Amino acid sequence: MAPPVPNLPKTSSPSQPSGKSEVADLKLQLRQLAGSIAPGADDSRRELFKKVISFMTVGIDVSAAFSEMVMCSATSDVVLKKMCYLYVCNYARSNPDLALLTINFLQKDCRDDDPMIRGLALRSLCSLRVANLVEYLVSPLTSGLRDSSPYVRMVAAIGVLKLYHISPSTCLDSDFLAMLKALMLNDPDAQVVANCLSSLQEIWSLEAGNLETVSREREALLSKQVVYYLLNRIKEFNEWAQCLILELASKYIPSDSNEIFDIMNLLEDRLQHANSAVVLATIKVFLYLTMSMTDVHQQVYERIKAPLLTLVSSGSPEQSYAVLSHLHLLVMRAPILFSSDYKHFYCQYSEPAYVQKLKLEMLTAIANESNTYEIVTELCEYVANVDISISRESIRAVGKIALQQYDVNAIVDRLLQFLEMEKDYVTAETLVLVKDLLRKYPQWSHDCIAVVGNISSKNVQEPKGKAALIWMLGEYSNDMLDAPYILESLLENWNEEQAPEVRLHLLTAAMKCFFKRPPEAQKALGVALAAGLADSHQDVHDRALFYYRLLQYDVSVAERVVNPPKQAVSVFTDAPSSDIKDHIFDEFNTLSVLYQKPAYMFTDKEHRGPFEFAEELGSLSLGTGSVENVIPAQIYEASDNDLLLSTSEKEESRGLGNNDSVYSAPGYDTSLISLEDKQVQPESNFLSLAAPTMASHTSSVLDDLLGLGTPIIPPPPTLKLNPKAVLDPSNFQRKWGQLTTSLTEEFSINPQGVVALKVPQALHRHMQGHSIQCIASGGQPPSLKFFFFAQKEGETSPFFLVECLINTSSAKAQINIKTEDPTLSQPFSTLFQSALLLLSPS
Repeated sequence: MAPPVPNLPKTSSPSQPSGKSEVADLKLQLRQLAGSIAPGADDSRRELFKKVISFMTVGIDVSAAFSEMVMCSATSDVVLKKMCYLYVCNYARSNPDLALLTINFLQKDCRDDDPMIRGLALRSLCSLRVANLVEYLVSPLTSGLRDSSPYVRMVAAIGVLKLYHISPSTCLDSDFLAMLKALMLNDPDAQVVANCLSSLQEIWSLEAGNLETVSREREALLSKQVVYYLLNRIKEFNEWAQCLILELASKYIPSDSNEIFDIMNLLEDRLQHANSAVVLATIKVFLYLTMSMTDVHQQVYERIKAPLLTLVSSGSPEQSYAVLSHLHLLVMRAPILFSSDYKHFYCQYSEPAYVQKLKLEMLTAIANESNTYEIVTELCEYVANVDISISRESIRAVGKIALQQYDVNAIVDRLLQFLEMEKDYVTAETLVLVKDLLRKYPQWSHDCIAVVGNISSKNVQEPKGKAALIWMLGEYSNDMLDAPYILESLLENWNEEQAPEVRLHLLTAAMKCFFKRPPEAQKALGVALAAGLADSHQDVHDRALFYYRLLQYDVSVAERVVNPPKQAVSVFTDAPSSDIKDHIFDEFNTLSVLYQKPAYMFTDKEHRGPFEFAEELGSLSLGTGSVENVIPAQIYEASDNDLLLSTSEKEESRGLGNNDSVYSAPGYDTSLISLEDKQVQPESNFLSLAAPTMASHTSSVLDDLLGLGTPIIPPPPTLKLNPKAVLDPSNFQRKWGQLTTSLTEEFSINPQGVVALKVPQALHRHMQGHSIQCIASGGQPPSLKFFFFAQKEGETSPFFLVECLINTSSAKAQINIKTEDPTLSQPFSTLFQSALLLLSPS
């Protein structure tokens, strides 16, 4: 029998109750002190209030002491009043019936002789946020707006806004807005004026239903009388209020150029303000006012340079980044005006990486013939930076400047010197840039290949660097003596290569090398095709099958398709459209500049990234398995929603876009695919189809030629789906939150599918025909998002949940698959992609 546990003395804690009766004890003590005027009663009440607030802060429910707290609030002690107001506001919404008990003492405190207590009581009364107590707010707010104390008027101005959020009709019917406008134009206290302006702006921005009233009131706020009145008093306001006034001034439309110069002269000294928010707000006013005056607008750029550069060098890294982001926007619009100030954008060793990366972008943007040498020299120093990300960005910056046709000769020599550093990440980034330079400047192939040929493929481990090296081995195999043998050594490690991009480049390089040096590259091509045909990755398998059938049909045609005459490339990446740039500029001094994308892309649900099922499905259209129940997706105003998104810079395409769900491998009795080439004459027999017997014979000869023999190519895995699968949105949401992503793949879609996606519901119907149901969809071309589900055949079989992101401008799709059985992810992905690639206009 266990010995009895001794009774240990309880220890009280200031933040946790020591027993179940702690709250009851507090209630009893508060009741005893209620109304007491004995010496020391206020001190005792203060200690009890502290306990109650501490319990409330850590999440303990002390609402049972509500009536006792209200009874003890009858005191002149401001500290006790503050704690009582805090307690009441916390529990008022969850206990609206108890909140009614507070009305009497709060209304009484609103008439107190002490303006501090009047203001605190009025703020607490407006913060109760209980709809059935709205009628008790009108009279105190009316008195507060006319109070002799500026603190009470300041609280009352914000109280009107709180009342609007509780009951808009009550606020609008009580003539509070007229009182706010009068107070804004006549009150001597600057903070009262600022609060009135803030409340009026927010109310009229939210009151969008009555368009006529909204338009009239906004015009009144943007009138010359109001704007000039506020600007003349701007020095009296604090920084927050100054930004509010400057934002209002940026929307004002002057009647003539004299008004523009008057406003600019009035705000000239705001450019020297120590607060970066005030400076940026002032710059926004200057830029917007002079948009129609080209010469003056350019002078504004010259004038604002010095204040911005001063803010960059002084202040926290976060402030520097915010100011640099705005500078970057201005540099992109007028790089020539900042070209002489490039030294201000040199990186400092003490700066965080995010600031240094932004400076590297700015150095790239302002590079021209006059400063390229100095900028590239500085960038080359950063390549040896201990921060690998900065080193990589520096190499990319050097390459971007070279692609802008500035002093290419010297830059190519410096890039080739990076290869001597024998650092994997430096070598990889350099090889990618050398590949791009060769595509734009073929005349540098001799010098570049002479250096690249000395690099051992074993020293290049990063996929993108290895892919660039393999591209050069195939493209310049005539200039690299060991190219076929290097490709052979790389093909020996085919199964160990994880990146599909590298395997795709190996296939293409083997084909190119074969057409240039057939005897030496014959073995490498055979190995590449055999490995590619047996590859489990769909793109790799498709490209190998395409090359095999192309060779099987006509070797000369295959050479013209795979190795056509090359032309110099002029543009590598899609620059943001001018409309998007202007959109960001219109949102100057907002988060849009920091994110480098318009506001709708990070505020609308469809542009927040991964879908958040914690919220309602919102504007996404829901379906319950039948196309008829699909609700049309919400239409968005802008369509250029792929601004500044990172894109893969892949030189080669991913094979044919029209892939079938069932493959025909060599040795099978199938007809050849039909190929089209507008450059081939009709009499070339290129468009004719070979008979099955001829195909079988040609296949056998080609297999022997390439050393393939008669390989057994496993067909893609098959999977049967339940055509009557049902999954409601709530269960879909629950499963999506519980499961982890088992497979993510990106692939191309055919042009016919892109055309069909102009009507997103077409995809719903199409996928339903393949037993894949759409449960949610949203967005507008070029960016669309769909959520699908499917179930393996069988009542208890696992479900497949799919997030499908489609970009119609790049004809790319990305799928993220979640399932209870990850081993089925790849077969289902193959089935899903095959179904999607068959999409065509109805």
